[in-house]
Amino acid sequence: MSKLVTIYGGSGFVGRYIARRMAKEGWRVRVAVRRPNEAMHVKPYGVPGQVEPVFCNVRDDISVAAVMQGADAVVNCVGVLNELGKNTFGAVHAEGAGRIARIASQEGVSSLVHISAIGADADAASDYSRTKAAGEAAVLQHFPGAVILRPSVIFGAEDGFFNRFAGMTRLSPVLPIAGGATGFQPVFVDDVAKAAVKGALGDAESGIYELGGPEVKSFRALMEQMLEVVHRRRLVLSLPRPAAWLAAFGFDMLQAASFQLIENKVLTRDQLRSLKTDNVVHEGAKGFGDLGISPVSLEAVLPDYLWKFRPSGQYDEMTNSARNLRNGA
Repeated sequence: MSKLVTIYGGSGFVGRYIARRMAKEGWRVRVAVRRPNEAMHVKPYGVPGQVEPVFCNVRDDISVAAVMQGADAVVNCVGVLNELGKNTFGAVHAEGAGRIARIASQEGVSSLVHISAIGADADAASDYSRTKAAGEAAVLQHFPGAVILRPSVIFGAEDGFFNRFAGMTRLSPVLPIAGGATGFQPVFVDDVAKAAVKGALGDAESGIYELGGPEVKSFRALMEQMLEVVHRRRLVLSLPRPAAWLAAFGFDMLQAASFQLIENKVLTRDQLRSLKTDNVVHEGAKGFGDLGISPVSLEAVLPDYLWKFRPSGQYDEMTNSARNLRNGA
């Protein structure tokens, strides 16, 4: 029998790439998620029966332990960007991460990989970053040999960053953003998956790795690069902090007033606090170089999935070529 890995949150943006790579390595993959019926897209990553979605709630000991039985490696990809119901930052990032690490230690799991985030800091302004730091501390307390990965903003075909802002360009001549001067070091999702697989296979030393792509750019510069890829001209408007705070407050209140039926997917006050700090790899931190991975650039990937936001979609290049020929004639 091949070895078994349990991936908590394995059907999500990052988790699915890790699941695919672990299946290619010949491992059996158990994808632990809250809604297995919505995770069937992971099954074709391997041969029949190799990759299976199973139910799990990281807030419950019994549930976490049940899906970990027999696992040789564990990867935790569970995280939330906005608090909804019982899925608070503390419950998921801190308590959930600690629970997985504690049970992994009790079960004798060989390797544990925990996906955190750049900016994790016990003294950070945002609840998101503070609970990420608390989760890391809990993981290391229970599983000192864990590999902790801190990626910057992650891009890829299913991302919620470039796709969201590219979608906004269809609706308005203005692209409003908050924290336009904040620095980011975007990292390709499959590069993060490669790092996680190295940790799961035991090919990476334990410790914390900060993962960033080849370039550091401001939020505004990233939006301007995205606009070039989607062939649209839009005014990138960096909102003054008071205006951004009022907008975030309004969206948060709308979520609260609707009893969370309307989720704030635009901008939260906690996200605004996170934007006060650059989201880049710290000098001296271990990273891709220590894992033997060369990160992929934005330029190499963005056109592959943002073409659908161009005025003529996949035919935009042909349309432009024909227009240039007519103009030349």
